[in-house]
Amino acid sequence: MSARRERAPGSALSPVSEGDTRRGFAFALAAYLLWGVLPLYLKALEHVQVAEVLAHRVVWSVPVALAVLVVLGRTADLRAAMLAPRVLGMAMVTAALVTVNWGFYFWAIQSGQAVEAALGYYINPLFSILLGAIFLGEKLSARQWAAVALAASAVALLTIEAGRLPLVALGLTVSWGFYALLKRSLPVGPNQGFTLEVIILTPFALAGMLWLQGQGALHLTQAGALDLVLLLGCGVITAVPLMCYANGAKGLTLSTIAIMQYITPSFIFLIALFVFGEPFEGARLVAFPMIWVALVLYSTEILRRRR
Repeated sequence: MSARRERAPGSALSPVSEGDTRRGFAFALAAYLLWGVLPLYLKALEHVQVAEVLAHRVVWSVPVALAVLVVLGRTADLRAAMLAPRVLGMAMVTAALVTVNWGFYFWAIQSGQAVEAALGYYINPLFSILLGAIFLGEKLSARQWAAVALAASAVALLTIEAGRLPLVALGLTVSWGFYALLKRSLPVGPNQGFTLEVIILTPFALAGMLWLQGQGALHLTQAGALDLVLLLGCGVITAVPLMCYANGAKGLTLSTIAIMQYITPSFIFLIALFVFGEPFEGARLVAFPMIWVALVLYSTEILRRRR
């Protein structure tokens, strides 16, 4: 069985052994399924401003994340990270990137662009391998270059038809790609890192809520029972999938995690089409199959290297 140990602040990443575990698969599957059905939750809050939903997601994540660290006995790591200027500075950058990613995603769901959000998350692994080649010096095989070229061609096709870049898809791809890249270098465990990020973001979230209250636009103060539950539940729907993913990754190989990540955009895509009734026509009929073929090339290369 494999296990990825937590990293203490300032320490190097511990080596990861090969092999998948049932526990790791169950945690990762739970995370991807929860992320996949998240559009249904966000759609129920489409009448609330994106800024306020973001603020609630941050503020109510803090107690959930802290409770998890207490149970795991990892609070000392969090305190050490908060006292390390380098770690704190890196966490500020990752916190900003994940906020941008959340903002794009919430706005996409509320504005009826869930299909484009799915496109962004389909492209993301291909963008990540490109970042690996640029910043980490990783060598790309012919299949991987072909996958990246297909994804770029699909984006170009959508741009030509619409007369503009698919900003939602690219915003999600770029923000999450750089977030994942920098998180690799953040010398703190995944649970502690998430907790540190939401603690950093909390003052900004509270300031935003106070500003909205001053404008008479804070929905929380006038929410009905259902909206109140949904807003307070933003912490749970944020923290739980991330914690599940962090623990799932400990018991899975990178190749398994890489292929499982298609679960989320596939659910988003199906919900957009069959629940939200978003259109799937024109260039999308060509661009999405191009992306799917690119992902097949990407996946087969991962499996070939694993063998």
